[in-house]
Amino acid sequence: MMSRPRFVLALFLAVCGSLYPQTSVPSPASSHQPWWRNAVTYEVYPRSFADSNNDGIGDLNGIASKLDYLEALGVDAIWITPCFPSPQKDFGYDVSDYTSIDPMYGTLADFDNLVQQARRRHIRVLMDFVLNHTSDQNPWFLDSRSSRTSARRNWYIWRNGKGPGQPPNNWISDFGGSAWTWDAKTRQYYYHYFEAAQPDLNWRNPAVEKAMFDVARFWYNRGVAGFRLDAVDTLFEDRKLHNNPYVNGEMVNKYNDNLPQNHVVLRRLRSLSDGYGAVLLGETWTDNIGQLKQYYGGHDDEIQLPMDFMFATVNTLSAPKFRHQIDSIESSGEWPVFVITNHDMERSYNRYGDGVHNDQIAKLMAALYLTLRGTAVMYYGEEIGMRNNDPTRLQDVLDPLGRMDWPKNKGRDGERTPMQWSAAPNAGFTAGKPWLPIPASYSTYNVATELRDPGSILNFYKALLRLRQENPAFAGGNYLDCDPSDPNILCFLRSYGDRSALVALNLSNRPQPLSLDLSRYEWGAGKVSVLLTTMPQPPTDLRHAVLDPFAVVILQCQGSPSASPPASASSAPPPLQEHAHFASTAAEARLPPS
Repeated sequence: MMSRPRFVLALFLAVCGSLYPQTSVPSPASSHQPWWRNAVTYEVYPRSFADSNNDGIGDLNGIASKLDYLEALGVDAIWITPCFPSPQKDFGYDVSDYTSIDPMYGTLADFDNLVQQARRRHIRVLMDFVLNHTSDQNPWFLDSRSSRTSARRNWYIWRNGKGPGQPPNNWISDFGGSAWTWDAKTRQYYYHYFEAAQPDLNWRNPAVEKAMFDVARFWYNRGVAGFRLDAVDTLFEDRKLHNNPYVNGEMVNKYNDNLPQNHVVLRRLRSLSDGYGAVLLGETWTDNIGQLKQYYGGHDDEIQLPMDFMFATVNTLSAPKFRHQIDSIESSGEWPVFVITNHDMERSYNRYGDGVHNDQIAKLMAALYLTLRGTAVMYYGEEIGMRNNDPTRLQDVLDPLGRMDWPKNKGRDGERTPMQWSAAPNAGFTAGKPWLPIPASYSTYNVATELRDPGSILNFYKALLRLRQENPAFAGGNYLDCDPSDPNILCFLRSYGDRSALVALNLSNRPQPLSLDLSRYEWGAGKVSVLLTTMPQPPTDLRHAVLDPFAVVILQCQGSPSASPPASASSAPPPLQEHAHFASTAAEARLPPS
């Protein structure tokens, strides 16, 4: 039981209930902030997005054909996972040529066309830059392994073993087994943090840095707006190759992960990228907020957008756990980057769904990561409620991680299945045989069907993205946690100028009263209304407001507070007020197109 005074939502509405005329406030989107600061970046897995030639595999022209959809959805950029030539041992993350396009996806001319067509729709294109390793079929590595005296021998990490059949140290590959593979021809081991077909580059060699930076220039000159940096925390290894320690029976990658030298290279890459006005999005797996903070750089001179995977790996609907992660990044003073799933993680529909309220929970999670302060990264298909379609037999597994550790690990095939465009055969993805099987749920969960349903997950996503773009409170507002102690509801204010919006999310499967400590404020007069809600009916008795299970309620109020909260309430500026309109469905809440 809380000792401080608490009041229900009805009091909030009552205090701010008088009419107040709308005033004009310039949107932060029109300021001089960099484009990526409040952007939503949409991850496209090219094999699975859209197939233009009906060979069962998605391609660049398929992506280009869906740009109108992406524009209408409201995303600002697309991040395309690797589409370079590759033996596909790890589905493109084993790169054999960094300055071309794999024929299965198209040509360089197709890529140029995609960038141009996206630009016309105000959508930027980011590529996936695999910095840590290449394919073992890359000409650089083929030359490196040709002899010990090869000009590129030192482009990779070659070492003698400790003895016959003994690798240089105890490091374990992320794909299982030793991180060292014996090369019979040159009689040394080469190092690979990941699969044996993905040898690590030696970033201590200046020639490697020059070659990779030349790759960045090549794509920047073709109009790429930035890179998502793959496995960026693994660029360097301990020079002396010390054995990694074990803690509670598990190896800790002390000597080959998150080494300080990573940041030296990232500062130089940032300097190069700044010359092109480009952005860097980081795959930054870190253990704590202090470690994540380092990837921004001491003077904000490294990665502009290091992804917060500590937020993404809260695998339960827990208001206190999500609140903790939000507060951690807010208190760091850095710009947050929120993501809830990607091509390496089980889809959020499966991770958070309870089997009964999955659609409602999908909307709840959307509201969570799209209304927070910061940059958001979406994964294709999240907006239609796509779910995992995991293989049930080992012989059906394509992902090397799944083949390695079946059945404990079913691999990543399940979250990489083709995009579900319609209820037509193969979900409208291809007229051929899709490279991965499509779940039966596609007949209901697809773009065409959901566009016709005002209450669909897709239309809810579209409403949220419009709010994020058009509403100053979401486009650039501050963040303030309204009730840090509520065990079930996340309730926070986003404020910009004299406008504010309150977001209330019930993360529990039971009705919950929305209680606010309004004793900290003396709210001025203002017009309050519900901007967006998933509740079938808004509260009719404002004296007894209760949120339905997994409900989303977004309120807006216009006016100015006549008093500020105590300094201890938040490090953010006090919330201010904004006008809003009422909408009972996602479709009604859509704002005018940008």
